[in-house]
Order: sequence, then C-alpha cells, then structure tokens
Amino acid sequence: MDTGLLLLRLVAGLLIAGHGVQKVSFRLGGSGLAGGTEEFRHDGFRGGALTALAAGAGQIGSGLLLAAGALTPLAAAGAIGVMTVALTVKWHNGLWVQKDGYEYPLVLVVTAAVLALTGPGRHSLDRALELLPWPPWLAPAAVAGGVLAGLATRALLHRPPPAPASLEGDRPR
Repeated sequence: MDTGLLLLRLVAGLLIAGHGVQKVSFRLGGSGLAGGTEEFRHDGFRGGALTALAAGAGQIGSGLLLAAGALTPLAAAGAIGVMTVALTVKWHNGLWVQKDGYEYPLVLVVTAAVLALTGPGRHSLDRALELLPWPPWLAPAAVAGGVLAGLATRALLHRPPPAPASLEGDRPR
C-alpha cells in the first residue's frame, strides 16, 4: 500500500506542479507568464498576471508538497482548490477531455482528496519528520476547505460573460 501511495503522490503531485510551471514560464511547453495571463483572461478571470502567478504558485507548491508527502493535508487542500477552479472553468464543456471537459481536473481533485484521507504513506516526509498521525478531523477539513477555497476563488475573480447586446429592431414594441 505504501508503494502505491508513493506512486500516486509522485505522479499526481508532479503533474500538478508541472501544470503550474506551464502557467508562469516557458518550461514544459508553457507560454510564459504572458501566456498564462492571457489564458486566465480568456477564461473570464480578473487579476491579470497576479492571478496567473497565484494559480501557478499554488499548483507548483501544492504539487511538490504532495509529491514529497509533506504537510499532506495542506498540500491536498491547495491542489483541490486550484483544480476546483479549473473544473469550474471547464464545467460547461461537459465531462470528457476530448471536448475540453473537466475530466482531468476532477481526477486530480479526487486524487488529492484520497491522499488527504488516506495519508501519504510510509515513504513520505510527513512520516520521516514524525508529523503523523494527523488529527482525524484534519483530512475532511482539508478536502472541504480546498473545495470551498476553489469555489470562492471562482466567485471572487471570475467575470460573468457580457450580456448579448440587443439591437433596436429586436425589442418588442
């Protein structure tokens, strides 16, 4: 079981961190901070470069912490938060990734939640630093807090699409 948790943490954590690197740099196929900023603007978010930097830093930090099994509940909450925002952006496209749906963010949200609920396993910094066991309430609080933080971020930073402009001839008389 511990080897499975290690593999799950490494793959999910490094993918989340890599996704953040792409948002703020040209590494890993990213289009730099300007590209990350434009992606957020295109998706209807305010904040410009600051939003892209915050999202990228959140993904890099939470992903690396998850991969290392360090401060796992906090890392999971961060990953759940940023990926919940991504899920809400893609929600209108449906589930499947072939249509730019929310399948991938959903898998990462659930993976981070599972790691919060199971713990990082024996091969982790949490274990090496003797931080385990976490209090029983912490894992569900991390999962709920991550989802709520993602939804709050969406509510605070997302601009609703502009209402269609009505033409004079379209108004009832």
